Amino acid sequence: MKVGIIQSNYIPWRGYFDFIDDVDLFVIHDDLQYTKGDWRNRNQIKTATGINWLTVPVKYQKTAQLIQDTPIDHAQKWQLAHINKFTASYFEAPYLETAIALWRTAFDHQDATISELNIRLIHLICDFLDIKTPFVHSRELQVTGTKTDRVVQILKRVGATSYLSGPTAKAYLDESLLHENGFQLEYKTYQYEAYPQLHGDFVNYVTVLDLIANVGDDAKHWLKSARPNEAIHFEAIAVPANV
Repeated sequence: MKVGIIQSNYIPWRGYFDFIDDVDLFVIHDDLQYTKGDWRNRNQIKTATGINWLTVPVKYQKTAQLIQDTPIDHAQKWQLAHINKFTASYFEAPYLETAIALWRTAFDHQDATISELNIRLIHLICDFLDIKTPFVHSRELQVTGTKTDRVVQILKRVGATSYLSGPTAKAYLDESLLHENGFQLEYKTYQYEAYPQLHGDFVNYVTVLDLIANVGDDAKHWLKSARPNEAIHFEAIAVPANV
């Protein structure tokens, strides 16, 4: 059984969902320290004047605060601001309302933490993309330790035989420890074909809502990365940490 482990992100890019679709079990790894200025509470959209950020306001109270315990600051009217900014940038997109509907469904629930909101949106988008991969929360597995030790514990608890990792983990992952514990290791590739998109030259690393707004139900057909041994007429991209 192939398992992938990633922290939750706010309205992630298509590679995040391609990753989920590539594994037999996906582990949401939100019992880790929250990091400011990361993908946990923000993501990018494409506008006529360039890339812009959508950021969910959170209450950052202490350094040791976990992602799963990080509260959303609901004193700010950020939901409407996000929808309005997205609408202003994508009003010519043929499936704008499809993308907005996913947001509105999630916003009907006033989630207490960024983790709860992220996971709700990820599930909604997986359903739209027809991704059937089951989810597990790492907090349910009661693991300890850091980095590869923690990964090994998670893999053992869920009965994994192989581990799919993001490519940036090569910098710190102890590959020998995974092999010693009997796990096969595979690094995810992110090489994607450009889909029809507004506002000039194609930009890959934006929220998956960009893909959905532009192609609608066809989004699932634009989801998959090329494999390393396939002919490449795709765009290879730089990927930030934890993806």
